Amino acid sequence: MRRLIWTIAAMCLGAAGTTLMAQKTTQVHAGTGGSPHVKTEWTIDGALVSVEYGRPALKGRPEAQLMPPGQPWRTGADEPTLLTTNKPLKFGALTLAPGTHTINTIPGTDGWHLLVGKHEGQWGVPYRTNLETGRAPMQLGRTASAVETLTISIEDTSAGATLRVEWGTASATIPFTVG
Repeated sequence: MRRLIWTIAAMCLGAAGTTLMAQKTTQVHAGTGGSPHVKTEWTIDGALVSVEYGRPALKGRPEAQLMPPGQPWRTGADEPTLLTTNKPLKFGALTLAPGTHTINTIPGTDGWHLLVGKHEGQWGVPYRTNLETGRAPMQLGRTASAVETLTISIEDTSAGATLRVEWGTASATIPFTVG
């Protein structure tokens, strides 16, 4: 009986360790505009997903100046924000093939839109609609307190995962599944 309890405890710790180790963030470099760039990687339902982006800071500037409502925004700083996956991902009706895609958003007062594009030549400023491969609505919430530095994260859920973009008081999310 004691051996069974130790085996179960070891399995639980192993599972918890896998969950805790599922996210890895590394500094990539400082951007040309000074914002730090990071690459965060997750394992979601067997898919390896990463987001590489510049992390600008508010520095007292108005959110609407940095995330203009109704206009495509690079959702990062200095360079395009890149989402890479080794398996197909489905954001509502939008399906992403394995590979590297640019991420932009259209901030709004009631909701946002996720814009996904080809990585070929899409810098983000100015936004090039001819490279857009699809878009999907995001839900807009508010953070408990202002987030000074742009943060993009993925949260594992029982139904797949949720992509979250937080900056200032905005928290825009969109659920997705693998496959």
